[in-house]
Amino acid sequence: MRCLRLSGPASRSALVSTLDFSPAKLTKLSQRLLAIGLVEEMEDAGPQGRGRPAMPLRIAPGAGYAIGTTAHKGVLDIALVDYAGSIIAQSAEPFHDHDPRTLCRAVRTRILDMIDRHDLVGARLLGLGIGMPGLASSPDGEHWRTVPELWGARDVPIRAMLEDMLALPVWIENDATATALAEYYMADPSDRSATMVAILLGYGIGAGVVVDGRLLRGAMGNAGDIGAFYPMDRPRPSPVDLLSVLRADGCEIDSVADVGDKASQHQAVVDAWVVRAADQLRLVVESALAWFDPGRIVLSGPLPYALVARLADRLNAAGISRGPYSTFMPEVLASRLGGTAITLGAALLPIHASIAL
Repeated sequence: MRCLRLSGPASRSALVSTLDFSPAKLTKLSQRLLAIGLVEEMEDAGPQGRGRPAMPLRIAPGAGYAIGTTAHKGVLDIALVDYAGSIIAQSAEPFHDHDPRTLCRAVRTRILDMIDRHDLVGARLLGLGIGMPGLASSPDGEHWRTVPELWGARDVPIRAMLEDMLALPVWIENDATATALAEYYMADPSDRSATMVAILLGYGIGAGVVVDGRLLRGAMGNAGDIGAFYPMDRPRPSPVDLLSVLRADGCEIDSVADVGDKASQHQAVVDAWVVRAADQLRLVVESALAWFDPGRIVLSGPLPYALVARLADRLNAAGISRGPYSTFMPEVLASRLGGTAITLGAALLPIHASIAL
């Protein structure tokens, strides 16, 4: 299942070779997976010889469904995905109530509405994933020190509340960790690396790390808290910081989605911010290279793609070095997922749990 999810559809002969199984063992396993509906056969468009045509196996999209959610400032995002990881529906609706119980009820209402609208009543729901904007304050991940303006759920047992309301298992990870999961699974198989780092430029700055296909969580689930490098009372390489810089220059702007339009008369300010932010992020990139030896480094978040690409280009041109003995230097990439990465990664948490090593 893991092989099919990461590499895409594959013939039985290819799976025999990749997994080093005997043909008989592969046949037995694939028959079981077909019988319980986790995989399905697909027509092979390639040329065939005599006899029964080859029928590659792939993840069965209808084998289950998962939901992901996160809260931005004033917005509650929810995504519904199938077992293959394809997005079925997304919802981004205003939400300003800081009461965590009200938030949990809003999540439940919107999830039930999505399930009803897409005729999934009675379908297998794997669970709910949450990309939490904040840090875990207990090793079991039951309590979180969240950003006050977003969830208002400081040290409230969100997981238990939602599991009671939904009667579904709930996974919670830091929003940057959820982003890393989305960037890992949604990458083209030819570009995917088993070890990668996603740097999230969101409400603050965070990072998620995948090592050998596993989420790196840390003792408290807070691995990747790179925001600690950039004190809140100083300039930071975050979208919130960019908005404050633009407003100080007289630009009436409230959302990073408006940077392309409303900031057109403040291009010099944006250019200066890109130079400064890229220089600040260089420390993070060099640290990631030294600690994790990643095959991929991705900049992700809600900033317009063109702006993220400029940050990546400047980092790539900065002459970052891993030292005199290393010959491999991965390119820093700009994510195409934009602001959907957190919610999509959260929705992938239950699916990842079903195949994680």
